[in-house]
Parts: sequence; C-alpha cells; structure tokens
Amino acid sequence: MSIHLSKAPQGTYRQQIRIDQHTLLSDVAPAFGGEGSAPDPHDLFDASLAACKAITVMMVARRRKLALDSIDLVVSRDASAEAKGHYALDVAMTFNGDLDETAHSKLLEIADKCPIHKLMTQAQISINTHLG
Repeated sequence: MSIHLSKAPQGTYRQQIRIDQHTLLSDVAPAFGGEGSAPDPHDLFDASLAACKAITVMMVARRRKLALDSIDLVVSRDASAEAKGHYALDVAMTFNGDLDETAHSKLLEIADKCPIHKLMTQAQISINTHLG
C-alpha cells in the first residue's frame, strides 16, 4: 500500500492524498496561512483512531451477534502540550442498540484494542524520510 500526495490545484497549502482509488484532501486553518478547506493533518490522525475504534467494535459486535446498530463517536483533542511530547485524545463513544451494561463495558474494552489505538500507544514507530 502506498499513499501518494500532491499539491491540490487550489489553495495555498491544500494537499490531495490518493490511497488506492480514494482521494482525500488536507489543508490548514487560515490562522496558519491555509484556507481551512479540508481537515488538517492532526484531524486525519485523530480520525483514523475514531474510525478504527468504531469499525473494530462493530466487527466484534456482529461476530458476537450483539444488537449494536451503530456507533456515535466524538474525539476531542488537547494538543496544548504537544511540543513537550504530550498529545491527549478523549474518545466519547455512544453505542446505539439494545445492549445491557455488560455489553457496553465489554465493547468499550474492545475499542481500546483496535489496531490504531495499539499503534498510537504501544508501537515504536520509525520513519525514514528521503528524496524520491
């Protein structure tokens, strides 16, 4: 899998991101010289966690034949100490369906086992940046 990024035709900092047959956009807020026309890179990072948690929980609920219809999820970011190496995400999940408290608790545990949560909290990531 490769991600291809190029400057979008419009916008000062707007980027076009291609992942297989999908196209995403990213920009920065006007306060940083952009137009705020698309999510910024931090938003995309945070959104990957939200999507992974929701998909993981839905998959497990379906396998276990739980009456989970859908998930509403809100991610709130506190990046005030990011420069010091601390980036805090708060994830509020709402499970829609006919579930008891035991199912709610178990599904919350499963949410923290999604691959992106593990990657963000347990993996040592190395990045090699070079000229292509």
